[in-house]
Amino acid sequence: MARNTNKKKAGKAKLLWEKSNTAARVKWHSTSQKGYDFYLDEQLTKGEKDQLAESGMPTFTINRVTPIIETMKYFVTANNPKWKAVGAEGSDVDISQVHSDIADYCWYLSNGKSIYSQVILDTLTKGIGYFMITVDKDADRGKGEVVFKRVDPYDVFVDPMSRDFLFRDASFISIRKNLSKNQLILLFPEHKSKIKKAGEQGYNESYSQKDFNTSQSVQPEDTMIGITPEGEDDTILPYFETYEKIKEVFWNVTFQFELSKEQQQQIQEQVRVQMAEFAQELEVQLKEKEAQLQEALQSGEIIEDRAKLEMQNAQKMSQQAVAEKEQELMSQAQDAAMVTENKIMGDAEYQVIVKDERIAKNIVNAIKFYETRIKLTCSVSDNILLYEYILPYTEYPIVPVPYMYTGTPYPMSAILPLVGKQQEINKAHQIMLHNANLASNLRWMYEEGSVPEEEWTQYSSSPGALLKYRQGFQPPTPVLPAPINNAFFTVVQEGKQDAEYISGVPSAMMGFTKDQPETYRGLLANDEFGTRRLKAWMGSVTEPALEHLGKVFMQVAQKHYTIDKVFRIVQPEAGQQEGGEEKEQRINIPIYNDYGKVIGKFLDYESARFDIRVVAGATMPINRWALLEEYFRWFQAGLIDDIAMVAETDIRNKEKLLERKSLYSQLQGQLQQLSEAVKDKEGTIETLERQLVQAGIKMKIQQGDNEVRKDVLETEAQQKLLRGAMEQEFKAAKNEMKLAVQMGKEKAKTDNK
Repeated sequence: MARNTNKKKAGKAKLLWEKSNTAARVKWHSTSQKGYDFYLDEQLTKGEKDQLAESGMPTFTINRVTPIIETMKYFVTANNPKWKAVGAEGSDVDISQVHSDIADYCWYLSNGKSIYSQVILDTLTKGIGYFMITVDKDADRGKGEVVFKRVDPYDVFVDPMSRDFLFRDASFISIRKNLSKNQLILLFPEHKSKIKKAGEQGYNESYSQKDFNTSQSVQPEDTMIGITPEGEDDTILPYFETYEKIKEVFWNVTFQFELSKEQQQQIQEQVRVQMAEFAQELEVQLKEKEAQLQEALQSGEIIEDRAKLEMQNAQKMSQQAVAEKEQELMSQAQDAAMVTENKIMGDAEYQVIVKDERIAKNIVNAIKFYETRIKLTCSVSDNILLYEYILPYTEYPIVPVPYMYTGTPYPMSAILPLVGKQQEINKAHQIMLHNANLASNLRWMYEEGSVPEEEWTQYSSSPGALLKYRQGFQPPTPVLPAPINNAFFTVVQEGKQDAEYISGVPSAMMGFTKDQPETYRGLLANDEFGTRRLKAWMGSVTEPALEHLGKVFMQVAQKHYTIDKVFRIVQPEAGQQEGGEEKEQRINIPIYNDYGKVIGKFLDYESARFDIRVVAGATMPINRWALLEEYFRWFQAGLIDDIAMVAETDIRNKEKLLERKSLYSQLQGQLQQLSEAVKDKEGTIETLERQLVQAGIKMKIQQGDNEVRKDVLETEAQQKLLRGAMEQEFKAAKNEMKLAVQMGKEKAKTDNK
């Protein structure tokens, strides 16, 4: 049963390819191949070559298409595209900055410069080019890497009803390739047994009008030969990759889980502690209120009845606050007792959960919605299914870049408008050269038998040759070609100018004109005006396609890079051929708890949400000579410094040069010298200040000593003077006492007598 189902899926893939290979698609392929042949200088069909050869006309071409296309490709692919990620929320800002570095890393890993160049060449020559983003599962030792690839436009078959120029509205996109069994086994070694059972021989139709025997180019359809490693013929098998957009059912489910009894007891204990603290706080507030009322009552501000009433109201409010706080804490405890979790799941997972009563009872809300997904089916032939699975992306991993969009999956190339002018130039040159050839190799008209034909055929065009004719006959007369009309030369010149006008690539942009501007400003003007049509196409088609490519890359990268990973990116300096700064980025860094268990991720790349913007004009070229001239003018005017000037040059070892010659470096050296001198002077000044302070202290001490000595001397003098006065007073008192004693004695004697 499964085998029949797989066979039907493989048959469906082939059926979609057959249905999409409509007459309109065949017509586009044929027309596109013609333009591609003109780019490869295959500009004459086999019938045209045979007709020219029969007429004796040259079969050369004057190829004006290839230089124009190569110039256009240069201007479009001069630089790598740059993507900027804008975070949806504040938490996504850091990871969005990392995304740009991841895109650069994968672009470099895929040799993106070459891929981009090939895709744009397909766009210009075939009408459309295709980027493809896929995951190389074997890269990085099995961890896998997201890579950019290019898909041949002739291998892609799109839903004919698609009307979006990026094919976002297509119901399917099919890729059909012809690969040998050995190639398929190398691509899918896990499906080796299935591939060996395939036996259908693949075929490939050629839409080229070139003659294989005389052609100068070899194209893929010319090499449909499979060879095994043993040197035997290998079978060519048709390989199909079918991408379909489908709507998948998803559920946005909200769960509520009860906590364990132990956790609930912990929460209740926390509530009890909080209530006790709250009640204690209210009790203190009541006491403070009572104290305030007592003070107011004693001071006579309120009466006793008012104090009682206020106290009763305060007690009621306190009881009410306790009840409200208890209710609030209990509500919080109940909410904490229920853990709410939101999860997005597929329909199959949801149906399994609903059937499990233990889990289903925890579902409080379930919203059903639909999301776009990409279903990939890979098969060989019409009966062998290799694999089929759903890609977790909302957009096709195949991104087109059309040139002249026609509202259908079949755009026109840049070459098709030039085909007519190229044929006109070729034909005019062929006619002019043929006429010049006839003029230098004369034809002769003669009577039959009048000349030896072999001799005349061999020597008639040789310089200085003597040719004879038989007597009795009229001498041969030359048949001169009609003079060429000057209009042919005018047609050629106007045809070349018309080709440049149609393509928008004048000769001045290639440097192949005598009217080149002498100034750099003139070169800038040439690039500005000459690329306006290219810029218009890039602004309306290429850059939106690159922006969409960046969004698709974001989806693929976010779904793939889900583990802890370090990206190392080398960022070369402008104008340098080697070297550069190595930048390192790390994503999905695990966060551990105290028990060593992973509880989350830092810089979680998968869950981040951000939008992608392509940097406008990032791929356009810059005329470095003109830019350097402008920088030099700005440097002379003093608008920029020498660091900015040297940074834009192509001088090797610019950093060392800046270290030696930069004005800032010189100033920094001088500043260091001055700083050292200032430090020395500051040390000297500090020493002098200390000495000065010490000298001042000594001087003040000396002054103090002098003052003290002066006071001491004055004191000693005063004491000496005081002692002298006291001695004199003592002597006078002593003399008075002696005199009084003598007088007393004498009086006593007198009284006794």
